Amino acid sequence: METSIANAHGISVIDSGFTRPKLAAVHCIVRDGRAALVDTATSPNVPTVLAALEARGLRLAQIDWILLTHIHLDHAGAAGALMRLLPNARLAVHQRGARHMVDPSRLVAGTVAVYGEIETRETYGEILPVAAPRIVEVGEGSVLTLGASTLRVLDTPGHARHHVCYLDDASGHVFAGDTFGLSYRELDNAGRAFVLPAATPTQFDPDAMHESVERIVALKPEAVYVTHFGRLRDIPRLAQDLHRLIDSFVAAARSVAGTGTRRHEQLHAALAGLIEEEARRQNWGLRGDAMRELLAADIEVNTQGLVDWLDKQSS
Repeated sequence: METSIANAHGISVIDSGFTRPKLAAVHCIVRDGRAALVDTATSPNVPTVLAALEARGLRLAQIDWILLTHIHLDHAGAAGALMRLLPNARLAVHQRGARHMVDPSRLVAGTVAVYGEIETRETYGEILPVAAPRIVEVGEGSVLTLGASTLRVLDTPGHARHHVCYLDDASGHVFAGDTFGLSYRELDNAGRAFVLPAATPTQFDPDAMHESVERIVALKPEAVYVTHFGRLRDIPRLAQDLHRLIDSFVAAARSVAGTGTRRHEQLHAALAGLIEEEARRQNWGLRGDAMRELLAADIEVNTQGLVDWLDKQSS
């Protein structure tokens, strides 16, 4: 898969090859001969990640950290497999998610509930546990060292309660996982990027997501790195779009509350319409059937997440 060369801050994007090209990035940070990986993709993608490290001239013993933004399997599924290959690495994960890295059975079960057992096994492969002594539980204010650099941890719920972002003190850049939404390069138009919220089940919280996005904006980063996909600039504009779309998604969900068995179908159609309108409004680089095909899985997962959120509001 295509991988970017490191920028002036030693940061590069590895295309993991998860499901399709340019869907799930593993970000690599190199400082003073030491390296960290932000997120991992899934077990079937490990050979791609290893090949990318070799292409960068990195030995496995140089990897000091795997930094998980959260424990959804497209971000953390390969953590156990990679940790068995990286002799000096420690795994940083939100304190809410650490036990699921030691025993991933409930994590796998939750994914099966969303995607089904066959698709889960085919897509995510084997989910291996991580030895507890190699896990570092992180939360708000944690500071991690990479070479002579430091990375600071921000607790950023909204997409999930176990979500953190990493602020790289050396560059001022932020590794945001899914907190800053998804931004597929196929949608770019003349270098202008676009974003959509990630309202994945089962812990979507729009108020918390708004707050987390604002925390990132307040840092005034030159760049934000999202797992889906890669480096973003023009952060204030993208943040405004995220806020607007989070509210639009929530309004769509509330519009179908109480519609019974047709609720999922109606919300799915509403979200598809919202996204098509966004494509027209913003003049996305991909439109029509090609755009709908690219975003089909995201529309479905966002529908599931919003339905789950509706249920929690009424309980």
